[in-house]
Amino acid sequence: MPALNVEFSDRELEDLRQIAKERGTSMKALVREAAAADIARHRALKEGAEAFRSFFTTHAEEFAAAFPEDESPARGEAA
Repeated sequence: MPALNVEFSDRELEDLRQIAKERGTSMKALVREAAAADIARHRALKEGAEAFRSFFTTHAEEFAAAFPEDESPARGEAA
């Protein structure tokens, strides 16, 4: 399995040791869990943003009618 060396300050390392001890897990498992959670959060945000863009595109005319003050002037129109 590929690995990654990560450097921490002395304070960060001590904090990680303490948290791992409190949770009854290893530091390696703690750091891996944190990274995996961040990856999952990042994926969910990307998927959510794509779902929003798709929904907005599909309903663009409805949004334009409901919020005309938010519409950009058409090309060639004075602002």
